Amino acid sequence: MNAMEQARQQWDRVAKPLHSLGQLEDMIVKIAGIQETGDVCIDRRCALVFCADHGVVAEGVTQSMSDVTARVARSIAEGTGNINLMSAASQADVFAVDMGMLYPVAGLIDRRVAAGTENMAVRPAMTPDQAQRALRAGMDLVGEMKKKGYQIILTGEMGIGNTTAAAAMVCAFTGCSPREVTGRGAGLSDAGLARKCSAIERALAVNHPDPGDPMDVLAKVGGLEIAGMAGAFLGGMKHRLPIVIDGVISAVAALTAKRICPEAAAFMLPSHMSREPAAIRIMDELGLQPIIRADLALGEGTGAVALLPLLDMALRVYHGPHTFRDLGMAAYTPQEESK
Repeated sequence: MNAMEQARQQWDRVAKPLHSLGQLEDMIVKIAGIQETGDVCIDRRCALVFCADHGVVAEGVTQSMSDVTARVARSIAEGTGNINLMSAASQADVFAVDMGMLYPVAGLIDRRVAAGTENMAVRPAMTPDQAQRALRAGMDLVGEMKKKGYQIILTGEMGIGNTTAAAAMVCAFTGCSPREVTGRGAGLSDAGLARKCSAIERALAVNHPDPGDPMDVLAKVGGLEIAGMAGAFLGGMKHRLPIVIDGVISAVAALTAKRICPEAAAFMLPSHMSREPAAIRIMDELGLQPIIRADLALGEGTGAVALLPLLDMALRVYHGPHTFRDLGMAAYTPQEESK
């Protein structure tokens, strides 16, 4: 009997209607398969927040400038960021990772590939080598976290301009127009949203990313932090760790990983449905249904860490004493529905 079947049978022993914890049960079964044991445990958990800057900010696609990336990354490294505060409530460690910020700060894990990307509205965001190096760095970092004993990894990001890159990647992968999948990010005006869509249209026209080649899309219109997260999702498959998707930026990285290796999706856990327009389309392609619908759009991994208390509660029931046997009653069995 494999681990997933063991987990399903364990759920069926719990004194409750069958599958009455719905998607939470499914997630625990999926984690059992990843960990290759019905004795599911995610006590050691961490968030990896990948940080980088984007040259497309020069096109006026954001409300703030690239120095904000460094300011927020510093707060995460110092333990005072939004993700740190939320992670403290879920007993998750937080690591900020410099994949390519314009203004490096102390205290981050250094996986720096370049000082930000180029302006994708003018030229490719990255060279193929830079995209490969960033992807490999994310994969390797998951291996390092596993050696430290972590059992589940939450993805997060910080990078002013990265919703523009994410939307461009979705357009390249799906053939959608920028206006269909581009949101307001951190709160753009109508004029700002128009500039953002225009920049994406020019990026696609200038670079001609190949939708059949995920690394080409990543290099031409992606970002260094997106590449790092895509590598983390591939690292989840390589090192058999569940990797939690955060918002739309993280989801684009997950989609990239799936396009590179479809089997990687078996190691991904969705957290919330971002309010960015591209989110539903990405999740449909990933074949995943986020549990949380809370109109979240903060990033940093905050949506991913919000999944942990739900999983913890589910595991209390899964491992708990409230079973049909302990109550001295017959277990529920599947019943045929009348037609």
